[in-house]
Amino acid sequence: MVADPALSRLINQVQVAASDRAPLDIRGGGSKSFYGGEPVGEPLDVTPLAGISSYEPSELVVTVRAGTKLSDLEAVLAEKGQCLPFEPPRFAASGTVGGMVAAGMAGPARAAVGGVRDYVLGATMINGRAELLSFGGQVMKNVAGYDVSRVLAGSMGIFGVICEVSLKVLPIPPASVTLRLEMDAGSAIRRLNEWGGQPLPLNASAWWDGMLVLRLSGAEAAVKAAQDKIGGELIAPAAALPFWQGMRDHSDEFFVGASRAVDGGACLWRLSVPATAGPLKLSGEQLLEWGGAQRWICTSAPAQTLRDVAAAVGGHAVLFRARDKSAATFAPLKPALAAVHQQLKQAFDPERIFNPGRLVPGL
Repeated sequence: MVADPALSRLINQVQVAASDRAPLDIRGGGSKSFYGGEPVGEPLDVTPLAGISSYEPSELVVTVRAGTKLSDLEAVLAEKGQCLPFEPPRFAASGTVGGMVAAGMAGPARAAVGGVRDYVLGATMINGRAELLSFGGQVMKNVAGYDVSRVLAGSMGIFGVICEVSLKVLPIPPASVTLRLEMDAGSAIRRLNEWGGQPLPLNASAWWDGMLVLRLSGAEAAVKAAQDKIGGELIAPAAALPFWQGMRDHSDEFFVGASRAVDGGACLWRLSVPATAGPLKLSGEQLLEWGGAQRWICTSAPAQTLRDVAAAVGGHAVLFRARDKSAATFAPLKPALAAVHQQLKQAFDPERIFNPGRLVPGL
């Protein structure tokens, strides 16, 4: 018997849905409803599961319920001089911790510090049999067997209802500066790879429309030495902070323009490619992040063209925002990987009730 009323309600709703084989649309703040396949089924609201269960600043670990707003968690961490270093996007003020894990998205610092799954230590979830399961814990070296808690990162909720997660946090860097340099895309990619091979505190990068913006973060001496080595124009903190927040939350000028273009029928694609890949010959506006490893492209080009170009350089393409999702958000899985997804889905959600089609069509 679960004493928590909010948790009991969720378990009861899952029991009924499993019995009826009725799909459920797991929802937090709804800030990422545009991402992945179209939501299907009766809403399963996790926002009542809110609050921080435990926080040990000295241990760099926080355990938080899935319906907790990201802004609330980050405010508590900031009071102790700590943060979620992977900078999870907030596409709206309603974004939640559960949605952060389920979507698996990270912001500008991803290439330097790692992604969401690198910081998930443990998780509690409700499976398709309405069982409350716990995986992992609150330390890095506590996993024996399959690391299910990290599998949940980026799963789009297809395996179960995330109820609570334990996350590793880090101190806010003592120093940070933002630099701006004018150069074309090819030069930016070359320079980023050169700097990436050196012991420089390069924390984030963004290139668009002939301008490369860099963020250096770390110890004051290291940041100052790197600044002197790289050069460029120093951007005042009052302008740098909103710029990086805009990159994180897609409220920057490039993404605002892309949103308007999407309303007019274009698509916003996210291409994950090797950082060494040169400029991609595709029509439309392009923005480069993560040292060149992430390319945002707003275009009306056919989906297969995007996927072929990405595959040709050893990457893949994701349809991030579009009015027409007939092309499917994610590229088709290779047979071996598709089999793993099927086996996991069967193990955790045998009646196929959770978020059908959000990650993989038919799953």
